[in-house]
Amino acid sequence: MAVFTYEAVDNKGKKIKADVEASNTQDAINKVHKMGLFPTTVKPKGGEAGGAGGAPIKGKGGKAPFTFGGVSQKQLTTFTVQLSILQDAGLPLVRSLKILSGQMKPCLLKNIVEQVADDVESGSSLSEALSKHPKAFDKLYVNMVKAGEAGGVLDTILQRLAAFMEKAQKLKRKVIGASIYPVAVMSIAVLIVAGIMVFVIPQFKKVFDDMKMALPFVTSILLTISEFVAGFWFLIPAFPILLVLGIKIMNRNKAGKLMLDKLKLHMPLFGNIMRKATISRFCRTLGTLITSGVPILEALAIVRGAIGNEVVSNAIQTVHDSIREGESIADPLAQSGIFDDIVINMIDVGEETGELDKMLVKIADNYDEEVDAAVEGLMSILEPAMIIGMGGTIGFIVIALFMPLIDLIKGMQG
Repeated sequence: MAVFTYEAVDNKGKKIKADVEASNTQDAINKVHKMGLFPTTVKPKGGEAGGAGGAPIKGKGGKAPFTFGGVSQKQLTTFTVQLSILQDAGLPLVRSLKILSGQMKPCLLKNIVEQVADDVESGSSLSEALSKHPKAFDKLYVNMVKAGEAGGVLDTILQRLAAFMEKAQKLKRKVIGASIYPVAVMSIAVLIVAGIMVFVIPQFKKVFDDMKMALPFVTSILLTISEFVAGFWFLIPAFPILLVLGIKIMNRNKAGKLMLDKLKLHMPLFGNIMRKATISRFCRTLGTLITSGVPILEALAIVRGAIGNEVVSNAIQTVHDSIREGESIADPLAQSGIFDDIVINMIDVGEETGELDKMLVKIADNYDEEVDAAVEGLMSILEPAMIIGMGGTIGFIVIALFMPLIDLIKGMQG
């Protein structure tokens, strides 16, 4: 019997290093599994890591079956919440993963979770197994899990990650919800007005032409608009399609993306909501990473890639460089012009008191509430504004059409 040195993690993510007697590497791996541990490295004492015959330890998953679609944020959030519950209940990690994959309907995430379970069962750590699937689990997710494994608090980290993802989803739904209503109403209004311009007004024009009467200026404007819309009606559906394509093309270019992201933060009505939502995401992500034990420079690098706004990403890069030079976080954030004074002051206080992580989470909670209030305020403004706008448009059409008729009636009476 040979002696093998192994490194493993238990079902709570705690690392363990010890020796075990076995006939070969595979036998050693099996013995470590029987102890309720998940080996990450198994090697002959004084030898190289590997499986039988010196092969590295691999998962059994192999290639996943082909599936359509990707992994939605909602699916990932549900998976994380359920995994955190199972880990908090004390179930072994592999069993938790297999339970979750077993209850999922066929989809890409189901295939990924099955592969992750096989990799962990074969000796990989959870973070290593997740990192093989970057399209589902981003750097933020993997690094938080890695921090939980290193600190032996995987269950706690998963709970924090689940809470973070739920709040992020809730905030995203509110911002999207605020956009859907006005976009839907305006789209229907445009279609109705376009229909009037194309089908109704030309009939009035025929009447006016038959009468050979002088038309008021307002009526002439309406008829000109109607002719343009009737002649170029295809631009109405083409415009939003071209707009989406243009935005996608600009997003592929760094300068174009920077311009669009600046526009998002400064656009009327929605810009303030976007800015507050971005600040909340920055603070909550950074606070969660620091609380989880991720070093500040690494945390900032992760947040920079996850924030989704080039303007804020550039500000975070400046903060990263400043901290590397020994400076504080607050000063470069203040220079960016994106963050409010209250945010800068609270971060400054957090740095001074050594409770930056708690302060960042408080800022995020506060800004989530502000986003809620801003969305409600926006909806209260948009509803009457859209009613007035539609009323004014219909009123203009009615007045422009009836003015010649009124003149005709007056002429007949005279």
